[in-house]
Amino acid sequence: MSFGFSYIGLIWIVMLLVPNIIWTKNKPADYDRYVVNENKFLLALERAGEFIVTPVALLFSDFNFKGWNFWSAVIVLSFLCMVLYEIFWVRYFRSEKTMKDFYSSICGIPVAGATLPVVAFFLLGIYGGNILMLIGSLILGVGHIGIHLQHRKEVYGPKEKKKMPVRIILGILKGIGILFLVLICGSFVLFIAGRNINQLKHAIAYKDGVNEQIYVTLNDQEEYISIIGKDASNPVIISLHGGPGAPTTYIDYCWQDYLTDDYTVVSWDERGCGRSYYRNVDTDPDNETLTFDQQLKDLDALTDYLCDRFGQEKVIILGHSYGSMLGSRYVLAHPEKVSAYIGVGQCVNEKDYYGETYSYEDALKTAREQGDDTSEMEKAYAEFMSDKSIANLINLRNLVSKYHPQTVTKDISTMAGLTSPIAGVDDIRWYMVQMRAVMGDFSEYNKLVEDPLGSYMMDFNALETNDTYQMPVLFISGSCDWITPVGLVEEYADSITAPKVEFYQVEGCGHSPQGQLPEEFVNAVKAFLK
Repeated sequence: MSFGFSYIGLIWIVMLLVPNIIWTKNKPADYDRYVVNENKFLLALERAGEFIVTPVALLFSDFNFKGWNFWSAVIVLSFLCMVLYEIFWVRYFRSEKTMKDFYSSICGIPVAGATLPVVAFFLLGIYGGNILMLIGSLILGVGHIGIHLQHRKEVYGPKEKKKMPVRIILGILKGIGILFLVLICGSFVLFIAGRNINQLKHAIAYKDGVNEQIYVTLNDQEEYISIIGKDASNPVIISLHGGPGAPTTYIDYCWQDYLTDDYTVVSWDERGCGRSYYRNVDTDPDNETLTFDQQLKDLDALTDYLCDRFGQEKVIILGHSYGSMLGSRYVLAHPEKVSAYIGVGQCVNEKDYYGETYSYEDALKTAREQGDDTSEMEKAYAEFMSDKSIANLINLRNLVSKYHPQTVTKDISTMAGLTSPIAGVDDIRWYMVQMRAVMGDFSEYNKLVEDPLGSYMMDFNALETNDTYQMPVLFISGSCDWITPVGLVEEYADSITAPKVEFYQVEGCGHSPQGQLPEEFVNAVKAFLK
């Protein structure tokens, strides 16, 4: 919700008011006879809705056109409603201007003169992600449309009743349609309300600190970062997402908000994915610049930028999953720039997908002990070992996961995404790329992410490198994490050299404990850093 003049809102208001001004000189002859019968409650709702919608349409820049993207269809549909509204008025002004002309439908839309602008402004509220517009247009709709439906009924009289079977069928269809519209509209209202509430919370919480979502130049590309913190002088934590190519910047607030009293927290859409990919899609559409070494250089440039901006000598690196591979290699190469390292779901041995073999063998043992048929799982493992595609990987994990259930089943990250204060079109676009891969279409995801980094990942085995860290190290794992198995993380923790090594296990959680039990997760991080 960004304050600022909305030219789109002004256009919509002008399109709304001009016909109404002309109408005052072209009312139906007997219109005033119907006005005296208007329901006072509906009239109050109509006035309240007008009082909310008019200033909101003008005072929030969120409604202005943002270019052609995922949400363009919403504002186009809103505009079409206003165009139909103008057509309705043109038709009325050319008619005999009777009450029946005034309450005629257009394209099957009843009381079109009342319905179309309400729908247009509701869609504008969705496009702008503005709960005030949604609430205002709903209040306006109940009052304004309700009044004119009453007038229409007076003008046309009661409808002729259809035969019983037809009435029942039409009634059922009408009920289903209304329920569908209520669910759709209600969902938008709830999620946008949650988003606006979170935006307001952040605006208040970080008014004296930093709350930015910006693009910074990292070597040859502009890449996307989010920075939040209550005091810009606090130590800086850089959070590295997993994947590769699975940015979580727009949902990380669900756990990072618990850290911001003491730390400035930075999330980053790494090169080749999310908003960073779309920012550079014209110059690097196939991610030809994406390599592991290049991401290390980008992380180094980001570290320098943050140290310079916030007056820090060092940063704290927190890496999750693939981000722990990137983070651990970075801190080993640049100990002079890092004060502490935290690996969440630490990648240890990805060589030839050893972690999958580790997890598979444990599940196979459990299945045999239970007397289960293991032929399908064995077949899936054989197929994966002969063709290590993402499709075969997901199929194997689905069969193995039956024997590795999580006792903590909640995951707040889904709701965090739906009500995110910073989620944007490019976040959704990239999420759809990931979802298409989950559904079996890996062509786009492989092309953009997996192939450039695959060779490095397939040769990664930290147990062979005798790692020596020059800063304190914390590993956090969900006790039910079989993506990066807990046993391997503990083995790695025992093998490294560091001034201090801690291992914290979040009981019952899987691969992303920060999204399942965020407060416990953050408490472990804070205790370690202090």
